[in-house]
Amino acid sequence: MTLATREVRWGAAGRMIVDGVTLQAAPGRVLGLIGPNGSGKSSLLRLLCRLRNVASGVVMLDERDIAAVPRRELARRLAFVEQQATTEVQLSVCDVVRLGRTPHRAALASWNGADEAAVNEALARVGLSERHDQFWHTLSGGERQRVHIARALAQEPSELILDEPTNHLDIQHQLSILSLVRRLGITCIMALHDLNLAAMFCDEIALLHEGRLQAAGTPDEVLTAEAIQRIFGVAVSIRTGASGRRHIEYLIEAERRQP
Repeated sequence: MTLATREVRWGAAGRMIVDGVTLQAAPGRVLGLIGPNGSGKSSLLRLLCRLRNVASGVVMLDERDIAAVPRRELARRLAFVEQQATTEVQLSVCDVVRLGRTPHRAALASWNGADEAAVNEALARVGLSERHDQFWHTLSGGERQRVHIARALAQEPSELILDEPTNHLDIQHQLSILSLVRRLGITCIMALHDLNLAAMFCDEIALLHEGRLQAAGTPDEVLTAEAIQRIFGVAVSIRTGASGRRHIEYLIEAERRQP
């Protein structure tokens, strides 16, 4: 086991946002969090990487309470990629990726060959080696997202957490980013809105609604017509494609009335 929660709860403004979630991420696999807006996906991700502290329950990292893991050690294990990160500072691509080396460097330590090798390898893994010295703000949205994944990879994490990594990207870049995530070979937990992308790229799926875990398992087990109708309020038709993955077709009202 790598990362898991046990009866985790967290709330704000008098409202329970994550309500008793017990979940486990399998090593080296991709776990997708799905659910309507406000279901607690982003909040749960922040609890998993200790950007927020649980009100009750526990987040476990290799059977250790994550609250007891030193910050530097945690930063070497977990990397977090937000939905959108921006800056007004004129940074180059390599400057952004170098930020991922911070947990591995002592205070006032000089930049060394191991650091540079980690940055170059991370850029190579996301296919952006040729953008090394380009200014970050001149990149496309998809390239910027890949740079942030490279920054996370420069941390050399064993667990990668991503909050809507395909948000605001066109379909080509959505497929490119998620294909990259699958190829990494490390434990990944990511929140997704698109159910078909979740079915295509996730090994396991956790379905959240109003802060509570409704179902967890393989895409075939979780993405049922009944569950989608109940949680999202949308009628669907589900078929299995040539790849063996589920494909969800959303039915408009006129189609639902046809015999």
